[in-house]
Amino acid sequence: MKTRKLPVLVAAVTSVAVLAACSGGTKAGSGGGGGGGGGGSRTLTLASVDQGSVEDVVKAFEKANPGVKVRYTTSGADQYQQQIRTQLSSGTAPDVMSVWPGNGNPGATYVLAGPGYLRDLSDQPWAAKMPDAIKSVAQYEGKTYNAIFGQNGIGAVYNQQAMAKAGLTPPDTWTKLLAFCKAAKAKGTPAFALGNQDNWVTQLVLYALVATTVYGHDRDFDKKMQAGQVTFGQSPWTTALDKYLTMERTGCFQKSPLGTNYEASQALAATGRTLGIVQGNWVIALLKQKNPKGTFTLKALPATDTPSETLIPAAAGAGYGVNAKAKNKDLALKFVNFVMSPQGMNLFVKKQGGLPSLPDTGSVVDPSLAELSKFVGSDRTVPFMDQLWPNAKVQQTMLSGLQEIFSGQSTPKKLLDEMDADYKAGS
Repeated sequence: MKTRKLPVLVAAVTSVAVLAACSGGTKAGSGGGGGGGGGGSRTLTLASVDQGSVEDVVKAFEKANPGVKVRYTTSGADQYQQQIRTQLSSGTAPDVMSVWPGNGNPGATYVLAGPGYLRDLSDQPWAAKMPDAIKSVAQYEGKTYNAIFGQNGIGAVYNQQAMAKAGLTPPDTWTKLLAFCKAAKAKGTPAFALGNQDNWVTQLVLYALVATTVYGHDRDFDKKMQAGQVTFGQSPWTTALDKYLTMERTGCFQKSPLGTNYEASQALAATGRTLGIVQGNWVIALLKQKNPKGTFTLKALPATDTPSETLIPAAAGAGYGVNAKAKNKDLALKFVNFVMSPQGMNLFVKKQGGLPSLPDTGSVVDPSLAELSKFVGSDRTVPFMDQLWPNAKVQQTMLSGLQEIFSGQSTPKKLLDEMDADYKAGS
């Protein structure tokens, strides 16, 4: 099958939001109607991975639309991605659902729009206002299917109180990072929490390292991958993976990352049992929920000994799509448009600790994201890597393979060879 080449995007705001996952639950407003047709029902159904932030948006939407109730569920990205395709194909999917940009995972725009599961949103007022880079990953075959409201970045999120207690400061070089890990371990507090029991988490440290080791000297790496000129196995991806495992051997993480899930890793970082966590900025809101008095700051994770070379993975975050067969299409569109309004967008990014996708929203950058904002503004970011891959299988192979490496059942060479095979299989 011929590989569909994806657009090469502006680094600052492209790619997929790497699985802003959360623990699950079902929330429902009281009252409200049932199914209904295109606009008769006063109840909207919603499935989201934005735990900790969608709740406030739902409340604001209901307040702005008296009599409307939103019945919503939140679930982890792994669980969500397994379920959403089944629900869409069986006709049981909600009216509105979380959708990732691009083509990198089973819940991404290309994957869901291709079979006709999503409504075309090109006619909505915000669609033409999206920056080109974000628009590119929100579209499929030139039509917009994803209401992307924020930008995210991956880095080291530090617990400032725990850092002060340990007498340590964020490292800005690779050598200092390893020394930081050793010093933290000696003080009895590991540097970073790592929840690799949830397989989507396994990629985040690797992506943070790949940003600099792979793209620092070759911003055209994705073009070369698409042209068949380079491979994962014969590129600095090997260097990044080696550095990831070096961090593990050095004691940068708590004991048994494979026995620690995402929720537990948040608790470690929030309560100061680790000095921080390597995650997306979306974790900051969850850490604050667990420790309201805590202060958390995202910094770049260094991968070389030249600070000016450091790049941060930054990209368009997960947005919302409308089910092409939504039972309440009018209300679904109203909700998506609320999400893309300054009020809805600012609620999301403030709660998540992210950056808005549209200009002129009046949003004030949270101090915890000062470095991310600086890197975005100075073009020192690169896309989340999976966004430009030709199919979702590459990422799934990577996630399961990283777990196998951590459990001693695989090797870096085997993993990168398998990723190359999946990449070459195309779309």
